[in-house]
Amino acid sequence: MKSAGNAEAGKRLKAEGARARARGIKMLILDVDGVLTDGSIILDDNGNEYKAFHVRDGHGIKMLHKAGVNVAIITGRHSKVVERRAQELGITEVFQKCLDKRVAYAQLLKQYSLKNAEVAYIGDDIIDAPIMSLVGLPVAVADAADEARKFALMVTKNRGGRGAVREVTDFILKAKGLWQGMFNAYFEG
Repeated sequence: MKSAGNAEAGKRLKAEGARARARGIKMLILDVDGVLTDGSIILDDNGNEYKAFHVRDGHGIKMLHKAGVNVAIITGRHSKVVERRAQELGITEVFQKCLDKRVAYAQLLKQYSLKNAEVAYIGDDIIDAPIMSLVGLPVAVADAADEARKFALMVTKNRGGRGAVREVTDFILKAKGLWQGMFNAYFEG
């Protein structure tokens, strides 16, 4: 019974540490496959690629933009679908076909004059671990590989492509004390 109590206390401390770090976040960086999508890559006989995105994830990204938090994408694959979705969401910083995501990450830090502590990153696999080891708020989706979860300060309840990004955007907005204002704005017309 004592170890269960210690485990709960550890979870509470980890959650409070994540909230404290989320207050200082100025940029959220997202992986795509397995984070913005469920990780499925659907190809047809004509070479077309299809991905499914969760609408609430997109809305959360738009709310972050309104709150002044920048959002970027760094992904290992290249897809026109990603370019289109990023454009729909107002994400201008999109880095595709990045096998070493740290290169794009360093570029973003320099371009936006950011410190590691001011960046959150959501990942799901081993390719994300190097950036997750650097950022202030490393997040793994619920169904992430163990290699990514190892570096996460926060693990979402939702799986990739199933609301995990929205969970993180809401978490950041609440930690910054901006959530209620965002919510109230929907009633003000």
